[in-house]
Amino acid sequence: MSTTVITLNKGRGAHLARLLEGLGRGTPPEACIVVEIGGDDAPLPDLPFPVERVPFPRDGLPLAAARNAGRRAARTDTLVFLDVDCIPSRGLVAGLSRAVAEHDALICCEIGYLPAGAVTDGWEEAELDRLGHPHPVRAFPPAGIVAPAPQPGLFWSLAFAVRAATYDRIGGFDESFSGYGAEDTDLAFRADRAGVPILFLGGPRAYHQHHASYDPPLQHFRDIVANAARFHARHGFWPMDGWLDGFARLGLIAADRSNGITVHRDPTPAEMAAARLPDARPF
Repeated sequence: MSTTVITLNKGRGAHLARLLEGLGRGTPPEACIVVEIGGDDAPLPDLPFPVERVPFPRDGLPLAAARNAGRRAARTDTLVFLDVDCIPSRGLVAGLSRAVAEHDALICCEIGYLPAGAVTDGWEEAELDRLGHPHPVRAFPPAGIVAPAPQPGLFWSLAFAVRAATYDRIGGFDESFSGYGAEDTDLAFRADRAGVPILFLGGPRAYHQHHASYDPPLQHFRDIVANAARFHARHGFWPMDGWLDGFARLGLIAADRSNGITVHRDPTPAEMAAARLPDARPF
C-alpha cells in the first residue's frame, strides 16, 4: 500500500526540518503533505520523496480542519499523520504502513518525549531513543505486536496511521471542533462506534521534540471549554476532565458541570506564566 505522511506546521520550521530529515533516513513515503497554517514558505531541504505544501492560513490552531485539508491533498491508500514536533524513527512509516495493510484500524505508535535541548544538528536516533520518555498512561506492546488500545480515549493524533478509505468512511476529523482539544478523542469514539478499532503498534517510535507546555493548557482555554461542551453533547461525558478540573481550581469555570460549563473569566497573564512547565519536564 502506498503511503502519504501528513503534518501541520505553524511556526515550527526547525521541528518540521527534523521531521522531514527523519522521514528521509527511513523507507521514504510516496509523498509528504505539509499543511501550512502559518504561511511558512522557507525553502525545504532536498529529500528522497516529494513534499507538497498546502496553504491553509488561519488564526489559532484549527487542527481538525487542517488535518482534513491534508487528507484531501493525499493520493495514496495509506495515511500517516505525524505531529510536526515528531521525528520518526527509521522504521516508523514502513511499520505503520504494514500494520494498516493487515488491520483496518486507527493505529498509533509509541512516542518518546524529549527534554529541552535533546535534539541538535547531527542527531542520532539511538540518542533520541535513550532520552525519549514514554507516556505514563499509554502502555505499548512488544515490538512487532499490534494490540487493542485499553479504551478509545487513549488514541492520540500525534502519530497514527489509517487507510484513506476508512478515514473517509469515519468522516475524518469533525471540523465543528474549532481550534485545540478533543477533536482526536471524538474521532476515536466515532471510529469505535463504526467498528474501526484503535490499535497500538509495538516497535517503531516517534520522538516528540520539546516545546513550551502548560498545565493546565491555559493558552487554549476558550478552545478547550467550547470543544469539551461539544464533545459532551455528542458522547455524554466530559473529555479533558483533568484540564477542566484545573480550570475550576483557578476559578476560571464553575466546578459543577452537571448543567454544562459556566465560564467565570479568562486566565490572567500571571496565571499563564505560572502554568508553564519547566523545560526539564518532557510532558
